[in-house]
Amino acid sequence: MAHGGDSLILTLVAAFVLAFLFGLGALRLKLSPLVGYLLAGVAVGPFTPGQLADSQLAGQLAEIGVILLMFGVGLHFSPRDLLAVRRAALPGALVQVSFGAALGWGLGRLIGMGDGEALLLGLSLGIASSVVVLRTLEERHELKTETGRIAIGWLVVQDLFAVIALVLLPLLAGRDHADLWTSAGQIIFRLAKIGVFMGLMWLVGGRVLPWLLVGLAHTRSRELFTLGVLAIALGIAWLAYAAFGASFALGAFVAGLVLNGSPLGHNAAERSLPLRDAFAVLFFVSVGMLFDPSIIVRQPLAVAGVLFVVLASGLAAALALRLGGQLDHTKAALLAGSIPQIGEFSFLLAALAVSLGAMSRAGHSLIVIAAILSIALNPLVVWTVHKAVGRR
Repeated sequence: MAHGGDSLILTLVAAFVLAFLFGLGALRLKLSPLVGYLLAGVAVGPFTPGQLADSQLAGQLAEIGVILLMFGVGLHFSPRDLLAVRRAALPGALVQVSFGAALGWGLGRLIGMGDGEALLLGLSLGIASSVVVLRTLEERHELKTETGRIAIGWLVVQDLFAVIALVLLPLLAGRDHADLWTSAGQIIFRLAKIGVFMGLMWLVGGRVLPWLLVGLAHTRSRELFTLGVLAIALGIAWLAYAAFGASFALGAFVAGLVLNGSPLGHNAAERSLPLRDAFAVLFFVSVGMLFDPSIIVRQPLAVAGVLFVVLASGLAAALALRLGGQLDHTKAALLAGSIPQIGEFSFLLAALAVSLGAMSRAGHSLIVIAAILSIALNPLVVWTVHKAVGRR
């Protein structure tokens, strides 16, 4: 356990060293490194012997990971790519999120959760992991195919749902029906402030930030350019939180979105990538630190239930598109194999819900175990689907 003045260095050392070792082990087993990062968090967390890291400090460091992760999502968001595959991506994402939310809500009610927590459980179980899906498509050389473009559009729609949920959750958490009516004005005021922030970013930031990046590029200093990109991401995230009542995540996403259309947006994405990867690892480790492994023994049926919800929601979405005629048999099968797992946005939503008191630690642990199991099983699901449709 980290104490006193050395808690920061011990937390960073424990997180990075164990994440590297566990991630390498997961990769050797043909699994996503995310599984290793989550297990590293379990190993250094308070629910296993020999706690090495300060969970509160790790959570604060993970917030930087969230900011950079959302900044990267904004930098890579492409409305043009989304419009090109909207006929399949939009209904597919809607069916997966809706089906997952409904099934998850039903499961949550069965195991004794309230309506709000059960709905949050369902939403978290219906959002696929962009990191895992993109890696799976890349390994199969399908990222540039039509199936890959549909999958990317599908993920973008789900990411937008998650961003909206992250904005609304702090406004709605902890209020009963009577409170919602009495504080409707406060909620509308908060939403209006967020709208003003987004409008200012679009009108002012859209001119100032690209100009700033061009000025930094003219210095010919890689360090200053990288530092400038980091300052923009963190600074705008803090401005959104402190001045407009928005979340750090939304501020970073909007900053990335504004820079996306600038000539140096691609360079900004490249410069922020190493830092984003490093702090994203801290985020996944901090998620693992909140996981209580004893839930597998205490609630085995609930664990089986959340895994079923994740797998069923992805399969149901692909089946709905096949029956609706948007996809042929092969594309529907390939998407059905790639989509059914959860990851980063599910963790963001669950972590925010826990911090607001809208979800218990037990509910959070169910989401983490669902992610670990669904990501671990994903290669088997993909292999089975590819064999079924006659691909290697």
